[in-house]
Amino acid sequence: MTDASTRTGLQIRSTVKKEGIVELSLATVTTPEPKPDEVIVRVDASPINPSDQGLLFGGADLSTARASGTADNPVVTASISPAAMKTLAGRLEQSLPVGNEGAGVVVQAGASAASQALMGKTVAILGGAMYAQYRCIKAAQCLVLPPDATAADAADCFVNPLTALGMVETMRREGHTALVHTAAASNLGQMLNRICIADRVALVNIVRKPEHVDLLKKIGAVHVCNSASPTFMEDLTDALSVTGATVAFDAIGGGRLAGQILAGMEIAANRNAKEYSRYGSTIHKQVYIYGGLDRGPTEFNNRTFGMAWGIGGWLLTAFMQKIGPEAGQKLRERVAAEIKTTFASTYTKEVSLAGALRPEEIAVYSQQATGQKYLITPNSGLR
Repeated sequence: MTDASTRTGLQIRSTVKKEGIVELSLATVTTPEPKPDEVIVRVDASPINPSDQGLLFGGADLSTARASGTADNPVVTASISPAAMKTLAGRLEQSLPVGNEGAGVVVQAGASAASQALMGKTVAILGGAMYAQYRCIKAAQCLVLPPDATAADAADCFVNPLTALGMVETMRREGHTALVHTAAASNLGQMLNRICIADRVALVNIVRKPEHVDLLKKIGAVHVCNSASPTFMEDLTDALSVTGATVAFDAIGGGRLAGQILAGMEIAANRNAKEYSRYGSTIHKQVYIYGGLDRGPTEFNNRTFGMAWGIGGWLLTAFMQKIGPEAGQKLRERVAAEIKTTFASTYTKEVSLAGALRPEEIAVYSQQATGQKYLITPNSGLR
């Protein structure tokens, strides 16, 4: 039987209301009795990733956020524009749990040997509904961590690490030899740098501030270009020419940057061209958009990148399905083995479930700014 202390727990819920608002609240939910192949994890840490915020906020205008309820049981509402509401018809009036990943201790286990073997172990888990005090999940979905790893160490064990590894693996599978990454000073970007240094893969980093250049240089990055610099295109083209990078992963999405990268790749490819072609370089150049830090349109002001190019979306879940369970497990095992080194994450603040719903905290972490990553600790104090 489930222990009395775990029979119920708090969980963050997000509901899009038909009147055009999102409502964030804490719900008390019943912890199910684990089936033979399941365990109950006490979630001790769960990161707030950009991929979580789409579900959490529903595209609301957070400048309109208003708080009600109590400090221990807060409710936050924010307005959603009519245009955004048109895309949310499928989730109206549904109270949805939030949080892609987390880590904690197995406190209850089903009857199977695999489940029982996890009792008391610290594990990382992926599967949604992680902004909660307890999570029932299949034992096979638990990644057992090294003995010296804490839940905070492993909270960001899947989304960022597997995305970074997936970028390098996509590069290899598609025949490229080097890659470009934007918003590169993020936790994910720092992981990607450490992977590329260890695996001897040339990487071009694109950032937006001088301090981000310094940060990446300190961890060993070779090619770092500041998109706010007046010499950005020259710097980018030089880095692309040196590395031969022909695939990019763009976290920004909107604006001119994707087009600038393709243009830089074309110039770099033509520097060593042996003959002129009016159709441009025959070397394929690819930009994958995997994030939406800029929600505006993707702009191509001057299509100066020839005819051998592509732009598309890249999603971790689709990539993991494509490579299959065996290859995916190898990636997970590398993450577990290197969780305190290659895949270490840093957080600027830890907040409780209730704390994550305070408007002043939402105003900070919703900006998705480099160096402002939050960690939710669901079983800490309520404030």
